[in-house]
Amino acid sequence: MLRETGIFDYIDSLEREIKNFRNLFKSSLDIFACTSVDEIMDATVWQISDYSLPSIIVFLWRPLHNRGEVAVKSYSNYKLVNVSLDLDRIDKFEEFFKKYPKPINYELFSFEFGESESLKAFDAINPALIIPILGPSGGLYGIVLMGNKVMGEEYSIPELSFIQHLMSFVSLAMQNHLHYERTLRDVKTGLYNNGFFLTRLNEEIARTKRNESKASIIIIDIDRFKRVNDAFGHLAGDRVLESLALTIKQAIRVEDIPSRFGGEEFTILLPDTDKKKAFLMAERLRATVAALQVPWAPPLPQITISLGIFTFDRYTNLPSEEILKRADDALYLSKERGRNRTTAWGIGLLDKIERRLKSSPKKAEP
Repeated sequence: MLRETGIFDYIDSLEREIKNFRNLFKSSLDIFACTSVDEIMDATVWQISDYSLPSIIVFLWRPLHNRGEVAVKSYSNYKLVNVSLDLDRIDKFEEFFKKYPKPINYELFSFEFGESESLKAFDAINPALIIPILGPSGGLYGIVLMGNKVMGEEYSIPELSFIQHLMSFVSLAMQNHLHYERTLRDVKTGLYNNGFFLTRLNEEIARTKRNESKASIIIIDIDRFKRVNDAFGHLAGDRVLESLALTIKQAIRVEDIPSRFGGEEFTILLPDTDKKKAFLMAERLRATVAALQVPWAPPLPQITISLGIFTFDRYTNLPSEEILKRADDALYLSKERGRNRTTAWGIGLLDKIERRLKSSPKKAEP
């Protein structure tokens, strides 16, 4: 009688639902245990792929809240793959996802936007689902594109429900990490801010004393930057700052700490780097910038930088303020010697600076 009334089937459905919620709870714990946005995305891919294996999963998100920059990370069969998307912004979809905050069939999404240029970039992936990563006030932090399942089946209602609930946890975890990241970074350039740089510098000073290693810092200043702002406007100046920041990020190692120290001045902390290696890196960066063409109309004058280097170890025994001052003294001498130069602080350099100051009381034009 119980079988005929469907009680057993109902109990089976409840057990499956309980199992799904347990899986969802475990998945959310794994995601919140992650310590970076990259780890969150890796964990999300594993959870979704274990539940229903998509042919491809692509994350698109905004690293900084006031920039049009869109970061892309793609996975296929649990592994990272390279996917090139010609997309400069995702905020144009924000109003749509405020109305439809759930995973949605891509065909319905594309019908809403018609022949949009942005959809041409998405079409190359051939997605089946598009899923928003939304903030607490409805702001769009990112988008997830999911391809068809590997075996070609459609996503079932339980699978869509699991993905929807999982992505609500993913959204919250990414918000937390992106907000934390923004407290450490300069909004305009995406490099670390000077507060974080000083913290890392003090940590590196302590580490060199423990490990008998050497470290270096480079201070960079854009030559005659004020002339760019005065002649072409502050938006052109911002483009120069952003272009230099990108060049710095591409030139350094993973372990190096680049920062915008203020205005047109940048710093790089180089762990485990002696003076010779620091000088080679600085010169390589200087030459790259000297050949850099910053896109702007009308064309901007050629941008150059001046650099100062200071290297320290356990025997230096100087506070961070003095280390920075010595690197800045070396930078000042690069300016005095004609700009577009690199100078490493060394014995006798301070005497040269003091003599130049006495003979010319005005500091070189930035």
